[in-house]
Order: sequence, then structure tokens, then C-alpha cells
Amino acid sequence: MSNSFNSKNHPHRRYNPLLDEWVLVSPQRAQRPWQGQQEKSLTIVENHYDPECYLCPGNSRVNGSQNPHYEGVYVFDNDFGALLNAEVNTDDTEYEMGELFKMKPERGINRVICFSHDHSLTLPEMSLEAITKVVSIWKKEYQKLGKLDYINHVQIFENKGAIMGCSNPHPHGQIWAQASIPSQVRRTQQNLRNYYDKHGTTLLSDYLQKEIEIKERIVIENKAFVALVPFWATWPYETMIISKKTLNSLLAFSDEDQTLLAQILKDLTTKYDNIFSISFPYSAGIHQSPTDQDPHEEWHFHMHFYPPLLRSASVKKFMVGYEMLAEAQRDITPEQSAEILKKCSTIHYKNK
Repeated sequence: MSNSFNSKNHPHRRYNPLLDEWVLVSPQRAQRPWQGQQEKSLTIVENHYDPECYLCPGNSRVNGSQNPHYEGVYVFDNDFGALLNAEVNTDDTEYEMGELFKMKPERGINRVICFSHDHSLTLPEMSLEAITKVVSIWKKEYQKLGKLDYINHVQIFENKGAIMGCSNPHPHGQIWAQASIPSQVRRTQQNLRNYYDKHGTTLLSDYLQKEIEIKERIVIENKAFVALVPFWATWPYETMIISKKTLNSLLAFSDEDQTLLAQILKDLTTKYDNIFSISFPYSAGIHQSPTDQDPHEEWHFHMHFYPPLLRSASVKKFMVGYEMLAEAQRDITPEQSAEILKKCSTIHYKNK
């Protein structure tokens, strides 16, 4: 009986250089029987317009505002934002009650971005032209919000599916712009900065070059972007889109780059839907340089996808117990999930 280590069969830890942390991989657990929670069947939205939807064109929102009869992309300030654009205190004053009790005011803007007027669509079901318009609006909003003197970080993200806390099935995402650089972004920035200072190149450009050489975890590749399952992925079908060129934000994107990002977004999210032939839920978001006026040559554009489903449309990965108290853990290896995603078609299951 051989005791030689085999990453496909034996438990091991993998290092995440973006966050300077480890994840426990336990491939021997992938086939364990499941008697836990089964999620409800995911609802398919068929109506192109819902008179009760507060995001559909022409409808009233809870605060009394009325949406215009828009077509395509529509952006507005969130009626129930987590941040307020009120100048309470714009300096870095911390209110301390001893060394262990600190707080400081936070100012910002929360915006909602409707991807389409069509209530029934999701990102993979939209046309390439329509998704390209979404990317273009992301760029414009990042630029416009980032120019405000008190905004130092702009976070663009999408929560898809009720299982991910999405309260409305209408295709939409969010933008949170704020005075502080959030904790995880600051942590990532420090690791990117340390690597850049040491090597003179970005961490993700060197990482991507190695992944292109290995090819084992790459799911989709086009002229400007690569979608892959990170070596250190935590979620079962987690992926990351990385720009091939060293671009630190959307502002560096050409028109062609925007179209190519839209193409890889459409293909990747279609593959997700095809895994279990359902509208696959996820949280996704863009990581790019802060807007604090520093050059940030250490930053390299990337986009994370964190989907929760594990082995079927009704079984999700829970981050509990060990994951909350010790460190992240996964069963199916990143290489296995990459292979599954590679085999999925980029033709949507509804259109086959």
C-alpha cells in the first residue's frame, strides 16, 4: 500500500496568495452520502414584465419613485442603501471607548443597475450586445463615482438567485461606493503590493501565465481574458476571470476589451446554467484598483464568481462549523470542478 501523496485522493491545504490564507481540500469526502438540507426547486421566471416588480419599467418603487419606461440598462440610487451620501464626518476620526472599542462614520453611495428591461432574463440569456452595454455602464459608473473626492473604493457585484439572498429575480446588480477601502480589498491590496515590490510584476499576471502553461484549471479563454478555477478555490464551482493584459481597472479597457469581457461572461454563466440545467445561483463581483488617486500599479483586473451549489440543484455547500471557526474547506478539487465546467456547453440548455 503506497503512502505517496496524491492531491486527487488525499487531504491537503492550498495557499491563497490574494488573501494570505489557506483552504483545506478533502477530495476523499466527495462521495459521502447526503442526508442534509435539500434546497427548493429554483423558480423559472417566464414573464417579460411583472406589474408587482419594483425594477420593471414604469413601475413604482416602495419609496414612491417611479421607474421610467426604460429599455436596456437602467441605474438608480438604492432606496434602501447600506450607505448614506450624507456628510456626517469626512475625516478619519475614530470614536474610541478604550483600546477594544472603536468606530468611525462611513459615507457612500449605493446604486442598483438593472441589466435589462426584460424581467424574465438572466445574464447568460442576454445577447452579447446587451451584456456589452452592462460592461460599458460598469465602466462609466466606476469612473463617475470614483471621481468624487470622498469615494475611495467602488465595488461592483451581482447576487443571483434567492439562495444567495437576492430579493428580486429581475436581472440586476449593485454598486457600493464608499469612503473607506473595505477590509478584504485592503488585505488583497497589501498582498498585491508586496508581490509587486518584490518582483516588479503583478501577482495575477505571473499566476495567469503559469495557469496558461498548465491548462488544467482553465475553463474558457479568449483574446483578452481567461476564466479559470483558481488553484485555491473555496466554493465548489468557484471561478475567476482575469485580464491577460495588466489592466488595473475598467478605465483601462478598450471597446474591444469590453466586448470580450461580455463574451466570456456570457459563456461562463451559460456553462454554470448547464451544469444542472437550472438558473445557477452565485455571487459575483469585480476586484479592481481603489479610486483613492494612487497609481496602484500592483492591481490587476479580476472578477470572482462564488456559486454555492455542490452536487445537484438542491444541495449547496455550507460554510459552517470548521469553516467558521478554523479555515475554509472544500471536497471536490478545483481540477475536478474545472473539468466539469470545461465539458459544459456554451449553448444555453433552454436553447438546445
